[in-house]
Amino acid sequence: MLHWIRNAARTALLAGLLLVAGCRDGENGGNSAFDPAALQEAAPCEGRSFEGSRFTVCSFDARRDTLRLVLNGADGKPLRSLPALEGALGAEARQVRFAMNAGMYDEDGEPIGLFVQDGDLVKRLNTNKGPGNFHLLPNGVFAVDKEGRVSVTATPQAKPKAAAWATQSGPMLVIGGKLHPKFDADGPSRLIRNGVGVNDPGSAFFVISEDAVSFGRFARFFRDVLGCPDALFLDGTVSSLWHPAAGRQDGYAGLGPMLVVLRE
Repeated sequence: MLHWIRNAARTALLAGLLLVAGCRDGENGGNSAFDPAALQEAAPCEGRSFEGSRFTVCSFDARRDTLRLVLNGADGKPLRSLPALEGALGAEARQVRFAMNAGMYDEDGEPIGLFVQDGDLVKRLNTNKGPGNFHLLPNGVFAVDKEGRVSVTATPQAKPKAAAWATQSGPMLVIGGKLHPKFDADGPSRLIRNGVGVNDPGSAFFVISEDAVSFGRFARFFRDVLGCPDALFLDGTVSSLWHPAAGRQDGYAGLGPMLVVLRE
């Protein structure tokens, strides 16, 4: 019991330090005080400010957490919302660190690109050209391979057969440390957006903006604040977060694929 109390106190202290650092960054516009490793240690999700916009960053650590991609409920139909996901998880819902929408989908909630669930290929890689954000090439794939390593890769380099879990979306935000070539620095299209970035094979950052932001600003946040050389846009407008520790569960009822991170 004493050990638990000490750990809880240490976690609270770290969270408080991060909050203070975040306030200071918001005041001076910088981000040099941000330490992604400290974020992972302190809490699953934390608020950040960058270029006048607010973001919530949720960290996944493959050494500590379990990640799943979820689509259908017991009836074989897409769940479509985070409250429905909670119901489907049953007793496991108590282990949830956070959950988010996880890639683009059609009007029925079915993924329009690659979707691999616990090693089973649900939908093949989509390499077609077309309109919309998904086809703003290059698009990409977030995956956890069968060895537990996480990655974000542009679609031409994706390896579906190696994936235990994978979802395809688009466009890529950051590719090898460079912003997507078709992004303006701060374009007129501004929405609530969410995405995922990776800076090592053992962890990933899932981010949702709390303000409407451009693709350019969102991409720079992944590269310049989180240090992610590769990042992928998951969706906009419908972007939703479930963060039990903060008492937050967004209720949008038209989602498709979702991701959930649980304590091991």
